[in-house]
Amino acid sequence: MNKMIVTVFNNESSAYEGVKALTQLHAEGSLTMYATAVIAKDAKGVVSVKQAADEGPLGTALGFTTGSLIGLLGGPIGLALGAATGALAGSLYDIAQLGIGEDFVAEVTQYLLPGKVAVVAEIDEEWVTPLDTRMDALGGIVFRRARGEFIDAQIEREIAADKAEIAKLKAEYDQEVGEAKAKLKAKLDAAQNRLQTRRDLLNERIEAIKREGEAKVKSLQEQAAQAKGEAKAKLENRIAEERANHKLRVAKLSQAWQLVKEAAAI
Repeated sequence: MNKMIVTVFNNESSAYEGVKALTQLHAEGSLTMYATAVIAKDAKGVVSVKQAADEGPLGTALGFTTGSLIGLLGGPIGLALGAATGALAGSLYDIAQLGIGEDFVAEVTQYLLPGKVAVVAEIDEEWVTPLDTRMDALGGIVFRRARGEFIDAQIEREIAADKAEIAKLKAEYDQEVGEAKAKLKAKLDAAQNRLQTRRDLLNERIEAIKREGEAKVKSLQEQAAQAKGEAKAKLENRIAEERANHKLRVAKLSQAWQLVKEAAAI
């Protein structure tokens, strides 16, 4: 299952040991690690990145989610940091890609206090025990959340609401005359412009999700090529699941895009 994890440590050296543990678990096939970063919160509450994943072809595609989560954990300062590294966090569509709720961010923030250091990572794991055991031995507290699709549904609801609003404004516009008609035209134009913005953002998000899915499959294939026996079989199952989940998510967002197209034709 695809998850975001944040492990909070008391110091930087323990956090780097945590990254080593993740790397070892990945090599063993106990989990699949897609991207990691080490962050620290100073005495003033400012979050900074101490170590980030490689920004190669896979790092660029798979580092988006960790960058977005760092931005949320850092608040306004973190969001600026995320933008500087190409991880644009904060909008509904970026949260859709991240796939976790605000409650997870709030829970982590309660423990990520000034002076603390954390490892942020995106992983796939079937069992929590291997990771929890290693991190507990290093003094780390693990927070994890499965990446969901509830925000995708929210996007669809908001588009449907825009579509209904445009239809209503159009019906009123057709019946009015004079100054009232001009005012309605301004409202109708604003609603259609807002819908067009959603359409452009959805196009961008669909393409980003496609790139992420392709990068994950490639990462899993590379891991499977080094594995043997039961570990190899498990990784091959993860590859099949990732392909299926990726295809389904792209299809759902493509349906939302179609809703925008239909609304624009009203």
